[in-house]
Amino acid sequence: MAYPSVERRRVLAAAALGRESGVPGPDPAGGDPLRAVAGKILDISPHLVTVETSGGEEERLVIAPWATAWHGADSAPADLPVGSSVMMRMLREGRVVERIWADTTRVTGTILSIEGRRDVTVELDCGSHRGRRTIVIPYRATGRLRVRHPQFEPGYLFDAIGVRRDGAVLALLPATSQPAYPARAVPAPPPAYGGTQSRISGTATWSDAFDEEERGLAYPMVESSDTGCPDAEVSCVGLPYLAIGSLLQVKNVCAERSANVQVVACGCLAGRFCDRCVECGTSPRGRIAELSAPTFVELGGDLVKGCFNAQIGLG
Repeated sequence: MAYPSVERRRVLAAAALGRESGVPGPDPAGGDPLRAVAGKILDISPHLVTVETSGGEEERLVIAPWATAWHGADSAPADLPVGSSVMMRMLREGRVVERIWADTTRVTGTILSIEGRRDVTVELDCGSHRGRRTIVIPYRATGRLRVRHPQFEPGYLFDAIGVRRDGAVLALLPATSQPAYPARAVPAPPPAYGGTQSRISGTATWSDAFDEEERGLAYPMVESSDTGCPDAEVSCVGLPYLAIGSLLQVKNVCAERSANVQVVACGCLAGRFCDRCVECGTSPRGRIAELSAPTFVELGGDLVKGCFNAQIGLG
């Protein structure tokens, strides 16, 4: 059986509910729009960078004098190596680079096994639709990660930010403080907290499991039969059920930026984290959306910080 596309599902759902279908994209009231550009560095200097996009096109972009970069550590943009895969945040009609993340990745999953004494190799279950990933924690990063992940054993959740290097994924920074409960023991939402309010607050994070240029989000409370994801329908927030293709208005409370974003995937891992974001104050517990990297960046998020305090409502 052929299922409707994400776009078609959104239109059908709006018609069934008697609502306007809405349009994906940023809210013009959020100020000058940010643009995320992904590509591979072909040439770079202190003032200019040339990248090849995923579509095979070359873009030559100006680097702002105040621009910063991250490649496993803070770096001057001109020091990034040619060949690096980058995500860039752009200003001024998308032609001026202000922030670059090079070879940056995020690994979120349930610990399956741990091997090694200095450099530690960890196998993770990243959900039924993302499969298993093997990562390496270099010795220099183990202390920092273990402080934030005290339950470093199979069955517990893990979330870290790192880089792809020489075919390996190196986990360098903890993306969160590890929940104290096993991945299969997510706390139930408060009984009085349901999907009745127009806007729900919590944490928005990002994932590299989307296509490089994809705009969209993974949402915990989608029916497993709608996604083929048996681990869906879990959240400590008490989110309402939504279908693939639904349009959510996501607001970055920290940056005062909003956008209408489509639900394109199951957020079965995001729903198991009952944590908080502390980027500007402290968010309520629970991850309410897991964004693709371009969407996260265009809403004002920093890939290294890993989250922002968010509100969501129907778009």
